[in-house]
Amino acid sequence: MKGFLCFVCLSLVLQATGQSPIKDSSSTANYLEDQFYFGITYNFVRNRAEDFKQRNLSYGLNAGFIRDIPLNQTGTKALGLGAGLAINNYYSNLGVRENGSGLDYVFDTDIAGFRRSKLETHLIEIPLEFRWRTSTATEYKFWRIYTGIKAAYVIGARSKLVTEDFTDGFFNSDIRRLQYGLTLNVGYNTFNIHVYYSLTDLFEENAVVNGESIGFRPLRIGFVFYIL
Repeated sequence: MKGFLCFVCLSLVLQATGQSPIKDSSSTANYLEDQFYFGITYNFVRNRAEDFKQRNLSYGLNAGFIRDIPLNQTGTKALGLGAGLAINNYYSNLGVRENGSGLDYVFDTDIAGFRRSKLETHLIEIPLEFRWRTSTATEYKFWRIYTGIKAAYVIGARSKLVTEDFTDGFFNSDIRRLQYGLTLNVGYNTFNIHVYYSLTDLFEENAVVNGESIGFRPLRIGFVFYIL
């Protein structure tokens, strides 16, 4: 987490000091845009169990590199293919406890002294985008609409339960490793709205609470920033 935040801070410095309104005129025939990105999101949960409630601030951070592949001479249309890392946190009233053969899920009303429950996931992401923008080879400020799909592989998932009497944290083996969903990035210049809607549930089908599938389909809405 500390390394990720350092990367984000460094990117902000580069964003503030590295931009200028004019690009190198020698690159007018072929130029690339928006190859490094970082973003911050609020993580909503859709397709969830009936009594599931989100708590506190469920946030996400992501950063990576996207190879810009122009599709026309002016560079206003392009494909983007890249790779990145993401951290997502989900706070809720759903607690999880280890038993001898697996994991048990219960809501806060069944946990004495419940304070908070958190699920944290770490992912490798592979975004694929179709990119439309009003850019030119000599101007940095432009409108952009980028839409596409994003595949991700969960490399780590940790559940943490905090009560008045104890704190317990462990690796959650019920998380679905392969995730994918739809993405939309829209904005002008520095600030752009980012939306990701997962097409897969975060939990495996065998993860249930009160006899009902947990489901848990992420919807992330926030901001994405591009450099270089």
